[in-house]
Amino acid sequence: MTDALTAPSDPGAVLPAGLRLGVAELSVADLERSAAFYEDVVGLRTVDRRTGEAELGAGGVPIVRLVEVPGARPKPRDAAGLFHVAILVPERRDLAVVLGRLARDRVRIGASDHLVSEALYLDDPDGNGLEIYRDRPRSEWPYDAGRLKMATEPLDAQGVLSLLAPDEDLDAPTSAGVKIGHVHLQAGDLDQARAFWIDALGFELTTTYPGALFMSAGGYHHHVAANIWSSRGHGPAPEGSAGLRSFEAILPEGMDVDAVERRLRAAGRRAERRDGALRVSDPWGSTIVLRAA
Repeated sequence: MTDALTAPSDPGAVLPAGLRLGVAELSVADLERSAAFYEDVVGLRTVDRRTGEAELGAGGVPIVRLVEVPGARPKPRDAAGLFHVAILVPERRDLAVVLGRLARDRVRIGASDHLVSEALYLDDPDGNGLEIYRDRPRSEWPYDAGRLKMATEPLDAQGVLSLLAPDEDLDAPTSAGVKIGHVHLQAGDLDQARAFWIDALGFELTTTYPGALFMSAGGYHHHVAANIWSSRGHGPAPEGSAGLRSFEAILPEGMDVDAVERRLRAAGRRAERRDGALRVSDPWGSTIVLRAA
């Protein structure tokens, strides 16, 4: 990485610290199949249902919207687009319930300790990547020379599972307070990803891995990540594929959205106003929808 990747070109042009992520919208081939997966495997509950769409979440708050695209095929692994949508649970014990359920049902998963968080990884029926994770308190996040330190180490699965009661109800709905914590994307080029997400949009770089950028607002470990691990030089998936349709970034005030629109216009980026929200896509078609709280 070069020093040019460490900050926006204008240090004052950053997204507000109060940013949070809202609903992530995914294309799926079979709505019934996918809704059942997000309820039975992930632990979400249906909040709203209409023809061709379902919203699922926790505590009555939607966090995932599924849109049926009949005949949709999984995104090719080397295509730019979604790497995973990450669902953040409030406590380590919530992660234990998810891990216990996945282990009981023999769902194929990955599991990692990232120093700032503990995470489980799996795919939905259409190959859309999911992460389910819990954050460590910010006071425990490690730093090295002022840069947030993250790693990929083995998860202490037994330590997590030890939090379960002997008669734990592994099928209980996910706790209220669950939300989308971050969205990890595949990109065709890191310099172009940096120019869009950092220079134009206003996220700040928090850390890097070889071949990946991690970006956030307000010092979070990351709200958005982009990697080129298998997608370097590749374009988006074929039209009609399953995958990410969009995800929301909710800003504290309308003036924050206006400021983003001005930055995008100055950077020559095309954005669309729709229903009071600002929609803009990265060079590979991954769309973020910015709106005021």
